[in-house]
Amino acid sequence: MSTKAYAAQSPTTPFAPHAIERRAPGPDDVALEILFCGVCHSDLHTARGEWPGTQYPCVPGHEIVGKVTAVGGKVARFKPGQLVGVGCMVDSCRTCPSCNDGLEQYCEGPVGFTGTYNGPVGGGANTHGGYSAAITVDQRFVLAINHAEKDLAAVAPLLCAGITTWSPLKHWGAGPGKKVGIVGIGGLGHMGIKLSHALGARTVGFTTSPGKVDEIKRLGADDVVISKDAAQMAAHAGSFDLIVNTVAAPHNLDAFTNLLKRDGTMVLVGAPSSPHPSPMVFPLIFRRRAIAGSLIGGIPETQEMLDFCAKHNIVSEVEVIRMQEIETAYERMLKSDVKYRFSIDMASLKS
Repeated sequence: MSTKAYAAQSPTTPFAPHAIERRAPGPDDVALEILFCGVCHSDLHTARGEWPGTQYPCVPGHEIVGKVTAVGGKVARFKPGQLVGVGCMVDSCRTCPSCNDGLEQYCEGPVGFTGTYNGPVGGGANTHGGYSAAITVDQRFVLAINHAEKDLAAVAPLLCAGITTWSPLKHWGAGPGKKVGIVGIGGLGHMGIKLSHALGARTVGFTTSPGKVDEIKRLGADDVVISKDAAQMAAHAGSFDLIVNTVAAPHNLDAFTNLLKRDGTMVLVGAPSSPHPSPMVFPLIFRRRAIAGSLIGGIPETQEMLDFCAKHNIVSEVEVIRMQEIETAYERMLKSDVKYRFSIDMASLKS
């Protein structure tokens, strides 16, 4: 089926209208009309060729919400008209230990999970993502959305920014009686603050910007630390059970590992283009502290996160844009000039 989309034809080519082919639903497929698609920094890295392996034309977008238009004969969980989402993955090997554990993001198959865009589909082709009018996805990778339809623009970023912070918060036990730090209050970090607070943890936001203190508290932080202020940092030394670090630029990790309790963990979810300075070993071994990493989330935990957010009325903070404004949005995103995520209204493709 020919489908309207926006694509980059090369690393330096501006996005422009482009027609892509979507498959007709097979027995296990769900076809959906895309209503909104969030804009992730990964979209920009991929489209601009900053990460290796981009195939062109490139249609990014992995924070997808929409409405089911058709289902295959073996699909029982979804029906036409239902609100659904698609996140960062549209397939995996389905047989490895990670897939069997519902952790498809760590798929150990020959090529790992299949990304919603720029993922392999055989024959040298690549998947196309949510900067488009419609998509067809295997039912195993479709998620039920229980938020109100009026909130869909702000629900879309939950499919990446939400699950990327939810997964480490849940895995490392954020909740009542725990003290959790969120480093970097952008697209990921603002969701980390909201989710940690809703899980019942004492939540502390770390920022380099004194002007953001009131805003971060509005998001749900119990306290805010200006990370450039040595006295403020020292006041929290040895007190955190968990720190989720969302910063995607190289920086001194020691400043934050020193804030961890014995057996505390700092989880890195930001992916800098060059390595962090090597951390000092002694602060780790003398308190049995850990530095860990986490990648998005599996399908079961993504559904758990969406259900939790619907129950607690949690959505992302978004600025809704038209598809034709994507180049300007990328320029603003590079300047951190968005609070806190762009969400594309796909009705704009019809014009």
